[in-house]
Amino acid sequence: MAKLEELIQEFCPNGVEYRNLENCCEILDNKRKPVTKVAREAGEYPYYGANGIQDYVADYIFDGTFVLVGEDGSVVTEQGTPIVTWATGKMWVNNHAHIVAPKEGISLRYLYHFIQTVNVKPLIHGNIPKLTGGDFRAIQIPVPPLPVQNEIVRILDTFTDLTAELAAELAARKKQYDYYRNLLLEHPKNKSSMVTISELGKWSGGKTPSTANKEFWENGTIPWISSKDMKFPTLEDTEDHLTEKALTEGGMTLLPEGTVAIVTRSGILKHTFPVAYVPFRTTVNQDIKVLVVKEGLSARYVFHALQTYGEDIRKSTKKQGGTVDSLDFQKVLAYEIPVPALDVQNRLVEVLDNFEAICSDLKIGLPAEIEARQKQYESYRDALLTYAATGKTILTDRQTDRQTSLMA
Repeated sequence: MAKLEELIQEFCPNGVEYRNLENCCEILDNKRKPVTKVAREAGEYPYYGANGIQDYVADYIFDGTFVLVGEDGSVVTEQGTPIVTWATGKMWVNNHAHIVAPKEGISLRYLYHFIQTVNVKPLIHGNIPKLTGGDFRAIQIPVPPLPVQNEIVRILDTFTDLTAELAAELAARKKQYDYYRNLLLEHPKNKSSMVTISELGKWSGGKTPSTANKEFWENGTIPWISSKDMKFPTLEDTEDHLTEKALTEGGMTLLPEGTVAIVTRSGILKHTFPVAYVPFRTTVNQDIKVLVVKEGLSARYVFHALQTYGEDIRKSTKKQGGTVDSLDFQKVLAYEIPVPALDVQNRLVEVLDNFEAICSDLKIGLPAEIEARQKQYESYRDALLTYAATGKTILTDRQTDRQTSLMA
């Protein structure tokens, strides 16, 4: 903190001015162009929406470095802050993201870090959550002199660089995991029978109980899986939960623990086939199919096998056309995978579960370290930006010592 303190004393000892965001940058929202999914021509340029890259297209409308801020849809984090993306190069941006370009005298990277701290929940309006242009432009930004901005950016980027290095190492480990999993399961050296997916056990789907009936949802404790939950190979919980009344009156089926879930209808099927192991009792919506494996099969083996063959399943069963990407489930059921004897399944599972834990378990290894680094970054970001705006730090002595050692 020593250098930052010196800069503040030198350039803004009496505090800093606040400006509307629109006076801190160029906002290029009037240059955005939405393109319907059907009209997009596939290509190399990223197509950005509210939550980052949505697709890749054959043309671009922006070339440079920008901060993109979600305008509508799922635009707010659990903390009430906006979804913010740092975007560089040639790109297309639709009308669901505000576009922030640099202005002389203010660091775009400083704005990137600061906007992530703003609580925009009070500014969200409408049935579809929306951060309107007027409210967005009026967000108040503390603007210290450029040398102070640059020092804050240097410190915070050190944290993000460390996290990026860890993320790159994790990505490499995941590739290694995929390689060994595929080596073990795609070309098994043991005696295996080819079994259709329909023969693995009993498949079932679900639905969405009436969202107008609050008694189905408020204070619910029963997990309800939708596509947005299928981000991890082994689920720990779901974002949404149902009440007992939703089971009895809403016609929902409570599935046992130890099932395997797949996504059969979602935009994510454009590039990924999500498969998850569900260790708890759950319900699901209409876009999810769940397998209760039959006796003599390991659910964990089936989970790993479906991951291994997932890309081929996705490509060979994907329906053509339609407004939402989906799979032909009858073709999915007819797809064959190798199934060895149960003792062999269990040995394979032991090896693959160890790999998966290293790559995915948020309690151990690199995932845990990345999460810790992200929280540390957020803590210092909030502290440094508060300090820049007020001259008063909210860092504890212990945090200051740790930050000094990291930034040395």
